[in-house]
Amino acid sequence: MDIRKIYQMFILGTGNLDDALRNGLGGVIFFTKDITSESQFIDLINDIKHKSIIAPFLSIDQEGGRVERTESIRPRRLSAQIAYKKGQSFLKQQTEEMAKELKGYGINLNFAPCADVNTNPNNPIIGERAFSNIPNEVVEGVNIVSDIYKSYDIIPCIKHYPGHGDANQDSHKTLPIIDMPFLKLEESHIYPFKKSIEHGIDMIMAAHLHCTCFDKETIPTSLSPNALKYLREELNYKGLIISDDMIMKGVSQFGMSEACILGINAGLNMFIYRDSEDMTLEVIENVIKKAEKNIDLRDKIEFSYRKIQSLKDKFRIK
Repeated sequence: MDIRKIYQMFILGTGNLDDALRNGLGGVIFFTKDITSESQFIDLINDIKHKSIIAPFLSIDQEGGRVERTESIRPRRLSAQIAYKKGQSFLKQQTEEMAKELKGYGINLNFAPCADVNTNPNNPIIGERAFSNIPNEVVEGVNIVSDIYKSYDIIPCIKHYPGHGDANQDSHKTLPIIDMPFLKLEESHIYPFKKSIEHGIDMIMAAHLHCTCFDKETIPTSLSPNALKYLREELNYKGLIISDDMIMKGVSQFGMSEACILGINAGLNMFIYRDSEDMTLEVIENVIKKAEKNIDLRDKIEFSYRKIQSLKDKFRIK
């Protein structure tokens, strides 16, 4: 088994990255702590590119509003909801500014926009990060933002499938439960993902939510064969499926390495870990050991590797 194909499935936070980059790490994710000035951030990205044996995804969560990782070097912009309410021209202008800025740093993947429909006014994690509580308005906002990022050769990754908008808990702290009939979930929360797939989205982030309509047993959507099979087979999604941060309590309770194997078997193509500590690197090594003994796991890894390389080729990440 070529270990580079497994390392390609992981996007890690900064830190102890050198060995992982030499082994073919798939990408790096940057947070506020990594960005102290424009020149420092550009130098950091160039150093990572220089050390990588395979051109990496260079990623960030840059939505506008409270999720904006450059907040230490520039004022925050407006949230998705407020920008959308100011009209299409304003949303386009703000997104153009953000895309141009990210492109200048060297970012090629943005974990945005949110395709969540914020139907729960007491939602502790989405709120203004969603364009609206109306599905068609979310579709409009998602397509505008996604198209602009694509025009700058930055991959937009919509999130958080199948929709985090009705949650009443924060998946960073626990596993939220969405107890909703399937048809209602499909008509409201899944709808923007369906329309975005039809519009040509290339990457979708799977949420750490338990949806009772997909699984009776308690399991996050991100690890659910039923939920990811629906995405592939019913919504005809051909792109790449990536997990939300695997350090979040909504999924880490299933065991670090165990959750990763469950995710691969369920249909995930990539994983995000916000750090690159020894425990995280050990997860990758454990996957390598499992794959050496399991042909089905190796086949799924090979499938994901082809998806990753195809997307990198499409966006000229070399």
